[in-house]
Amino acid sequence: MHSHDHAGHGHGAHTGRVLKYCLVATLLYILLTLVAGVKANSLALISEAGHNLSDFLALLLSWVAVYLHQRPPNPTKTYGYSRAGVLAAFVNALSLVVISGLLIYEAYERLATPVAVDPGLMMMVAAVGVVMNAGITLALYRTHHDVNIRSVILHEVGDTLSTAAVILGGWGILTTKMYWIDSALSIGIAVLILWSTFGIIRETLNILLEGTPRGLKLTDIEHEMLAVEGVMDVHDLHVWSIGSEVHALSCHIVIADIPPSASDRILRAVTERLEQKFQIRHTTIQFEAAVCDVAHGCVMPVGSGAHEHRH
Repeated sequence: MHSHDHAGHGHGAHTGRVLKYCLVATLLYILLTLVAGVKANSLALISEAGHNLSDFLALLLSWVAVYLHQRPPNPTKTYGYSRAGVLAAFVNALSLVVISGLLIYEAYERLATPVAVDPGLMMMVAAVGVVMNAGITLALYRTHHDVNIRSVILHEVGDTLSTAAVILGGWGILTTKMYWIDSALSIGIAVLILWSTFGIIRETLNILLEGTPRGLKLTDIEHEMLAVEGVMDVHDLHVWSIGSEVHALSCHIVIADIPPSASDRILRAVTERLEQKFQIRHTTIQFEAAVCDVAHGCVMPVGSGAHEHRH
C-alpha cells in the first residue's frame, strides 16, 4: 500500500517567500552594522555584523533547502530531498563554531589593550537590529518548524538578545567610559552563538546517522504495536528520520496463520496507531507466520509467510 502527501509543497512555497524577505533585510542590516562598527571602532558591532552574516548564511542555506525539499522523488532519490534542510542546518552550525572562535580570539586581544568606541552609534544601530531580528523571528516562527527553520530561529533569537546586550553595553560605556565592556560583549555574543549551535549539531547528527528520532522511544512504539489485536510479537524494529519531520519505520510482526484479508486488517490497525501516536507515516512491515532464524542481524522467515509493505 502506498500513500503520498503533497500538502507541504504549498506550505514550503510560503516559507520560501518569507525566507527571501528575511534575506534582504538581514543583508541590509549587515552592511549597516559593519559600516557603523568600523566608524564607531566597536568590536561588539563588528561581531554583530559577523553574527548576522552567519544568520544570512543560515537563511540562504534554509531557502535552498526549502526549494530542494519541494522537489518530488525520482528513481535515484526515492525519498526526494527531505534531508537537504538537515544538511543545511548542520553546515550552518559548524560555520558558527568557527566564527565564534574567531570572535573570542579577537575580543581577548582587545581586552589587553582597550580602544575608545562611540557608544551612541553603537546603541542606535543595535536598536535597529533588535527590531529587525525580532521581526524575522516572528515571521519564521509562523512558518514551518522543522530543524532547518528552527536553527535559523535560534540564530535570530540569539541575535535579538545579543543586540539588546549591545544597547546596554553602549549605555554602560557612555556612563562609565570603561571601553573593555565592548570586548566583553563580543565574547558574550560568541559564547551565545556556541550555546545555540550545540543542540542543532546534536539533532542533525542524530538524523544523519539514522538514530531514533528525538522524543520517540522504541519500547513505547513496540508496546503500542503489541496492543493491536492479532499482533503476537514485534522484532527487528528500526525507526529513523528521513527529514527533520518525516519519520520512517521498519519491523517484523508475528501473526497467526490467517488469510490475507485478516492480515490486512491488522496492518491497517498498526499503521493507523503509528501515525496517530507517533506521526510515523512511512512504514515497511513484514508479517511472519512461521518459525524464524536469525541471519546477519535480521530475522528471516523459514517457512511460508506473508509480506506487507506500506510507504
